[in-house]
Amino acid sequence: MKLMKKYSLYLLRWQLSTPILAIVLKVLSKMDTLTATIIANLIGGLIFFWVDKIIFRKKSDIPLWEIKDDIECYDCHKKTKGYRIVEWGNYDRSEDKSPQYRCKDCSIEKMKTINK
Repeated sequence: MKLMKKYSLYLLRWQLSTPILAIVLKVLSKMDTLTATIIANLIGGLIFFWVDKIIFRKKSDIPLWEIKDDIECYDCHKKTKGYRIVEWGNYDRSEDKSPQYRCKDCSIEKMKTINK
């Protein structure tokens, strides 16, 4: 995303937090102002952390690799040093429970199939 688009989304997100803050402050109006504001901001933070994470996610044009010694290539089964792309553009295998490591040649072939 371009910087201005991200900034616009962030400003919109910031405005969406206003009703949440107002509702929580209204419900907690019997408390002292500082405590009610702290609680309202904590609730907003719990909600909008996830939105901000999406807005500010950086998608790299350069692949992030993980390299391991002594693996069996997922494709050709050769015993060698292993490579896998963890993140690249829209491709994200950072939470992969069963990562697939490939030899150098098979990794290059795999790169050609990734839609980044």
